[in-house]
Amino acid sequence: MSKQIKVGIVGGAGYTGGELIRLLVHHPYVAVSFIHSRSNAGKPVYAVHEDLVGETDWQFTGDLSQDVDVVFLCVGHGEAKKFLTENPFDARVKIIDLSQDFRLTSNATLGDRQFVYGLPELNREAIRQANNIANPGCFATAIQLGLLPLAKAGLLQNVYTTGITGSTGAGQSLSATSHFSWRANNIQAYKTLNHQHLNEIGESLLQLQPAGQIDVSFVPWRGDFTRGIFISSQLDLDLPATEVTSLYKNFFDGHPFTTVSDQPIFLKQAVNTNKCIIQLEKVGSKLVVHSIIDNLLKGASGQAVQNMNLLFGLDERAGLKLKANYF
Repeated sequence: MSKQIKVGIVGGAGYTGGELIRLLVHHPYVAVSFIHSRSNAGKPVYAVHEDLVGETDWQFTGDLSQDVDVVFLCVGHGEAKKFLTENPFDARVKIIDLSQDFRLTSNATLGDRQFVYGLPELNREAIRQANNIANPGCFATAIQLGLLPLAKAGLLQNVYTTGITGSTGAGQSLSATSHFSWRANNIQAYKTLNHQHLNEIGESLLQLQPAGQIDVSFVPWRGDFTRGIFISSQLDLDLPATEVTSLYKNFFDGHPFTTVSDQPIFLKQAVNTNKCIIQLEKVGSKLVVHSIIDNLLKGASGQAVQNMNLLFGLDERAGLKLKANYF
């Protein structure tokens, strides 16, 4: 690709904004035009994201520019729609929103902008044709990737899911449950059976399995670590283990970031990468699907870059060939 993609970032001071900057600073086909932050305007990016010292001399700005090809919205839930309403971009500018504002079909339209749900393993061809992307949630990504092959085969009914996430999933603003003194040597269930990602999960599963009722019961956990998500979903399934494995490997064939492992998986395999790694365990008539991702990468900024690559006709792996930290 000869022409570089001109990128704007709104909300560049938070966790997802920082991860996005770390990915784009070395992306071979990207030129960052602006990184917007009202509270940090005029500061160098490395003053907030201190690990970027020596990587870039980019600065935060309080100004917006129309001279971009795509804008990433890394603002809080409920803020993206408000921001776009108050700061409309030209229709030719593509939008990738990392909040939950446009993920559901009922909320996917803003004026002339129609948002496509940006889970490449589900909607890759639609993403390639889209102008606006609603980036999936982190828990939603890990749970859906563990269940989509079964939905396509029409095999889902009652699913019981647990998942544990690191403290970065709560955002950068300090709260009682993200403080080190609370998190260390501690776990807690929260939003039991009522997590906000359940709605988008339900829509995606029904997209592949429109017939029959699917009930996903989800208990999320706060974990004693900074990043990563480990999901375990349990359901009744009479298919032999070999057939289930084939079902999964066939579904994800050609999707470069999702892998079905024949060995037990653990979180460090996915952290600091854009991977989702899945392990299947069959015990009698029960199937347990384990799936792991990095909540800030495949669960947020990495998937957003993957979507950008698809929007602009690039190899979806561009800028995302990352290495896990094994030790």
